[in-house]
Amino acid sequence: MTDEMPKPAPELDEETIAFAQRVFQHARAGQVQELGDLLRMGLPPNLRNEKGDSLLMLASYHGHAEAVRLLLEHGADPELANDRGQTPLAGAAFKGDMASVESLLDGGADVNGRGDGGKTPLMVAAMFNRVEIVEMLLSRGADPQARDAGGLTAEALASAMGAYDTAELLARSAQS
Repeated sequence: MTDEMPKPAPELDEETIAFAQRVFQHARAGQVQELGDLLRMGLPPNLRNEKGDSLLMLASYHGHAEAVRLLLEHGADPELANDRGQTPLAGAAFKGDMASVESLLDGGADVNGRGDGGKTPLMVAAMFNRVEIVEMLLSRGADPQARDAGGLTAEALASAMGAYDTAELLARSAQS
């Protein structure tokens, strides 16, 4: 054991901060050319901002499937959650972006991966009445009987949120 104090994180200069902000804006805006150039120059694909949002999370949440595919091709981790425990797949499911959801699943995202409160992407999509996303997640192996940390299924969560289309869809799928 040593008596050395841990070194403080280095201060970032204004130019570095401005560059980082531009990089995250490229992901938010789906600017594939700019992201591709930076990734080819060595930009880490799992770079995260001060909230823990990765480039992939930002591209997924903002519905930029082409940027999602590019980041996955460069090694971005589809399971890397932000500081709130949200995964890129749950973000895309919440927003109802079918193309990003498909790209994430094709890129290795866990269809039954757990996020904040033990919620799966199916639960998130069901809660926000994303019928097409729920159908696709079910077709890709999502477990409709999975329970969150509070013991609720996707169907129960959808009903509680007034998302009756997805609640009905999940009830029908449970009967078949």
